[in-house]
Amino acid sequence: MSAESEVRRRIQERGESGKITFAEFMEVALYWPHGGYYMDREPIGADGDYYTSPAVHPSFGALLAVQLFQMWRGMDRPTPFTVLELGAGNGLLCRDINAYATGLPEGFAAALRYICLDRRATGLVESGTPGTNRVLADRLPFKGLTGCVLSNEYLDAFPVHQVVMTADGLKEVYVALEGGELVELTGEPSGPGLAGRLDDLGIELAQGQTAEINLRLDRWSLEVAKVLERGFVLTIDYGRTAQDLYDPDARRRGTLVTYRQHVQTDAPLTLIGRQDITAQVDFTSVASAGERAGLDFLGLVTQRDFLSNLGLDQLQQKLQKHQDLSPRQMQANRAGITDLTRPGGLGEFKVLVQGKNSGRPELWGLERSQDAAALVVGLPVPLLTGDHLSLPDGRHPGGETDFEAFGPA
Repeated sequence: MSAESEVRRRIQERGESGKITFAEFMEVALYWPHGGYYMDREPIGADGDYYTSPAVHPSFGALLAVQLFQMWRGMDRPTPFTVLELGAGNGLLCRDINAYATGLPEGFAAALRYICLDRRATGLVESGTPGTNRVLADRLPFKGLTGCVLSNEYLDAFPVHQVVMTADGLKEVYVALEGGELVELTGEPSGPGLAGRLDDLGIELAQGQTAEINLRLDRWSLEVAKVLERGFVLTIDYGRTAQDLYDPDARRRGTLVTYRQHVQTDAPLTLIGRQDITAQVDFTSVASAGERAGLDFLGLVTQRDFLSNLGLDQLQQKLQKHQDLSPRQMQANRAGITDLTRPGGLGEFKVLVQGKNSGRPELWGLERSQDAAALVVGLPVPLLTGDHLSLPDGRHPGGETDFEAFGPA
């Protein structure tokens, strides 16, 4: 049964007034075992529907390795130091982090244990690195880890409820059938958590304003906190603080978008299971849910600042002096590194750092550090491989990296 067939079945089994929440629709469209978007395809890359930072340039993974190294050293060099990557996809970020870790000092690479966790088995890039494991699961089947729970563009794929403020108060968006066609309609909220979330945030939606609410953040934060005995949670995604995200002037129609083949289609009830559906992350709620679960808020910065603080400028300078690259290779590597911090694109993504039993360390990624710069200066610059994108070669898909697409509507 296809994802669309399952959506229709669920609606029909609810009778004449049958309807399902948009969150349930999104869950089926993305994760239905037989044809859900993420279950049987590789969505990232030139042949997919969007691209992410690891595909743009290995400097992204390299600088994450630098930050992980500082975390490990600040925790008195535990062995193993486990990195659990959620939604690891094709494993490219894992490979790049492990590759750069081999050049980091003090035996970090030997202590590093990397776990790639994902729901699907397709598209894996084999790293060939000892100490790397791949686990297929839709929950977090671990506990007592010392290290870091890492995710890149993971929370944006959580199913979200859609709400709209009307003259009669807050209503929820549902998916139903009319004349055999899938349609959206509004009704009373499916539970008190939707209005409760907005109340907790101090948000008052304007009349006619649509917004998305992720009610799974508390459960996810509790799971992460249970997994982690001591260490950090590093969450990278596109999103905003709540006051910015729910700004009625800038985002009156919310932030939910759909993508297919790098084109923003914004038609979620079509191509079910064959296009991505995504919404920006409410980082205020992520941080608050983490606090309730026992995760300390350590900082929130843009990806541009995070990578720059860790030594991206030094990598760019070293690239310029590289003697073994053709002009075309130089152009491709320069374009990739630059794209990681592009204004209005990947550079506007957010990096949230949380901790558990880790104190309040001054992390290099959150504040510019000469120590990070000095470390990176002594290491080689990572270069594009065949597993990465080459932006100047016409392999320049847009999509989810176009952060400004989520701006004024």
